[in-house]
Amino acid sequence: MKSIKFIFVLVLTCIVNLSFSQEEKLKFKTKWDNGLKIESTDENFKLKFGGRLMADYSLFHQNQELNNTFGKLEITDAMEIRRSRLFASGSIYKNTAFKLQIDFTHKKVTLKDVYIHFKNIPIIGNFQVGHFKEPFRLESLTTNKYIMFIERAFPTDFTHERSDGIMIFNDFLNNRLSAQLGYFKPKDNVGRAVTGRVTGLLINNEPNNNVLHVGAGFSHRKTESFSISAKPAHLALEYINTNDITNVKHVNLLSLESAYIQNSFSLQGEYISSQVKTNLDTYSFSSYYGQASYFLTGESRNIASSYHGFGRVKPSKPFGENGGLGAWEVALRFASANLDSKTIFGGKQENVTLGITWYLNSATRIKLNNVLANVKGAGKANVFQVRFQIDF
Repeated sequence: MKSIKFIFVLVLTCIVNLSFSQEEKLKFKTKWDNGLKIESTDENFKLKFGGRLMADYSLFHQNQELNNTFGKLEITDAMEIRRSRLFASGSIYKNTAFKLQIDFTHKKVTLKDVYIHFKNIPIIGNFQVGHFKEPFRLESLTTNKYIMFIERAFPTDFTHERSDGIMIFNDFLNNRLSAQLGYFKPKDNVGRAVTGRVTGLLINNEPNNNVLHVGAGFSHRKTESFSISAKPAHLALEYINTNDITNVKHVNLLSLESAYIQNSFSLQGEYISSQVKTNLDTYSFSSYYGQASYFLTGESRNIASSYHGFGRVKPSKPFGENGGLGAWEVALRFASANLDSKTIFGGKQENVTLGITWYLNSATRIKLNNVLANVKGAGKANVFQVRFQIDF
């Protein structure tokens, strides 16, 4: 861990020193824009340094029926540093980009986004290699800094989020149509996956904050075993679980997604199905969610890009500036997962999540969520969560 920290600090130091040592030749300028940015005046070189810190507190409760099935809760409240990350990203000669992101949570060092990105390639458009998110599902591609609730919905549990791999992607029709396709090695070079996604903007009226996004993704995965499990929240009990499905030949995942923004109001929904082919049978699992939000203070959500999903919300009147109250968002989500199929009884669960988010400024927010979980045939649970977040 110490060696990785040392390397990370050394790389940042060398980049900064190189930037300023070349000042007379290239003329660099430094500014703060939700992160430290260093750019050459000819825009051939751009560097950004940033990070995020998320501190969560949760309260857990389950009824007597769940106590009888899963046992009484050993922990009824918990606090954790959910994420603590640093990153360096940038572009070189406008056609090559990179990112190095490291997480230091729970006394572990974990590589997140680590990739090299080549731009403006004829026909292909973009080529990316390294460790990054597979092009699958809008909410998974949206960074956890900008998701609507503290937790992502059930469909995230159906897929492997980040993998080692290569990907090509491009935009067409004035960025209204996008396509991504990649080859990945998800776990320790065991198994492989081909994952692709196509999205479109049926409505793209940015001046009036009116956007309609639709998309579909598909992933064909070769693996020997497969499993799906889900929780109402990060530290809650795992109420539904297929357990390990062995002798798997392949897994096919299909996702459908949509998002609609009209000024301060937004809707978002996704559906995912998983077909697991084994030597003996084929099993089918599915999940979906629908969520809506409204800004009481007039702001609007925005889609940063097809591959990166939703972007940063900037309050029109930041808290503490000229009497500003920041931005206030209320949200509601319904999510369902079905992990029962033939001889596998993983369980069914439905969650209703209520959320309030206070955006003090563009880099700081406080989230309050209440998750009401209904485990079909087993009982009900309730999770109350608070998150304090800063990102830059």
